[in-house]
Amino acid sequence: MTKPLTIAAIGFWHVHASDYATAAQEHPGTELVAIWDDDEQRGREAAASYGVEFVADLDELLARPGLDGVTVTTATNQHRDVILRAIAAGKHVFTEKVLAATLADAEELIAAASAARVALVVSLPRLYDGYTQAISRLLDDGALGTLTYSRVRLTHDGWVAGWLPDRFGDPSAALGGAFIDLGCHPVYLTRLFQRAEPLTVSAAFGSITGRAVEDNAVVTETFPGGAIGVLETSVVAAPHAFGIELRGTAGAAIYDGERLLVSGGRYGEGWSELPVPDGVPGAFDQWVDHIHAGTVAEDNLRHALELTRVVEAASRSAATSRVVTLD
Repeated sequence: MTKPLTIAAIGFWHVHASDYATAAQEHPGTELVAIWDDDEQRGREAAASYGVEFVADLDELLARPGLDGVTVTTATNQHRDVILRAIAAGKHVFTEKVLAATLADAEELIAAASAARVALVVSLPRLYDGYTQAISRLLDDGALGTLTYSRVRLTHDGWVAGWLPDRFGDPSAALGGAFIDLGCHPVYLTRLFQRAEPLTVSAAFGSITGRAVEDNAVVTETFPGGAIGVLETSVVAAPHAFGIELRGTAGAAIYDGERLLVSGGRYGEGWSELPVPDGVPGAFDQWVDHIHAGTVAEDNLRHALELTRVVEAASRSAATSRVVTLD
């Protein structure tokens, strides 16, 4: 049996930090051995809850020859520095989205990982869920005809129910608001469904709670051939909502968070429910496989790169009230 990979959790700033630390602890191919956080109290509490060592010095931790990889769930503004330091130390990296807040930084990180031959994977979980696999098959089979419109909506009540930490509203740490975090999911799903990169991005950001960052956002993308994508996200909308709507020249598909419904074309009039299969192995599992195989997560990293491109463009659009044309 292959010895489990030793993993350290870097940062407990993000709300998904415990998810990835738990994944490292429970995956049969990995072992969580240490935790670092720039907030010592937060880091020590996390380490105690997992029964592992807290290490106060990040460079000392990364220099350990027995450490194979790290999960990164620091504040967004620390991603570039922390990930580059991990890569320079020869450690494999699994990171929370976004990979980086700017396209230049994201490209730098991917190039550094390639040069160092370490596995870099970004958590883009909804790419691998069952409903995404089912919708992808519909599109590949031409069941909807030519896609003309897509809408992906993901919202929750984090800032009205009080469970989303206030630090997510710190523009210096988060480098944005609802869209750079929760809005990432509609971005990469829209890219997958549209099967193309957007030509233009237009964003409207709102702040219901009066924070310095947006808590409510709608982004519209245009695509080659005239298709339109609408991306909606909010952290001030109750209850939690997730939905996908696709319209094509021959039919339509709707996923309401539980059911996948199709209409038109080969499915006839009215709405028919299709089964939603199990998902495929997720990004963490893929990361472990890439480490063992010595391969590059090309599809994952391309999604991550284009995600950053759209997030950066949306922020620029919202700030200037202008449509941003992508190169």
